[in-house]
Amino acid sequence: MSDPDGHAASEYEQMDPELAAQSDAALVVAVGRYDEGALRELYRRHGDAVYGLANRVICDRHIAEEVLQDTFVRLWNSPEKFDSERGTLRTYLLRMTHGRSVDRIRSEQARRNREERHEVDLATTRPSADIEREAWEMIRSSNIRDALEELSTSERDAIVLAYFGGRTYREVAEQLSIPEGTAKSRIRLGLAKLASHLEAAGLGVQT
Repeated sequence: MSDPDGHAASEYEQMDPELAAQSDAALVVAVGRYDEGALRELYRRHGDAVYGLANRVICDRHIAEEVLQDTFVRLWNSPEKFDSERGTLRTYLLRMTHGRSVDRIRSEQARRNREERHEVDLATTRPSADIEREAWEMIRSSNIRDALEELSTSERDAIVLAYFGGRTYREVAEQLSIPEGTAKSRIRLGLAKLASHLEAAGLGVQT
């Protein structure tokens, strides 16, 4: 809904004059009747503020964009949860945004912790150089597409950029807007998972 710079309203420059004249509370009632135009008008009014808060809390514009989308999807799915007698719609949306942003920070931290623990476990059982060599060799297999589907989106994106795109760790990190260490972790963890998946399918490299 919003571009990376947070210009949420740009998509809806051609506003509906009738909807623009209605109050937030009236538009929420219309959303309860599945009026998409009402939701677009509320997004035009409050999208920038929601995105701005999410980005300040999370400091990651891509995740902030996801929180923005999620906040308005939640409004669409449950407009009855907004009570105009308890405060303004913007306050309600920002409170929801803050909660979702904190949840995403915790979720991302938990994910990073799991990746780091898994990488340590792998390092104690198999040399990382062997894991990477084996995975890079097996990636030539026609079965790689199925194996890639088993990875998380973040791992798959990093590996596709590195292998098919010929990017370095640093270039992958810059393109995905993540730290270089995180890019390395995602690539190495993804490669290890690819190796395990293809081994299970009987496609591992024989040593």
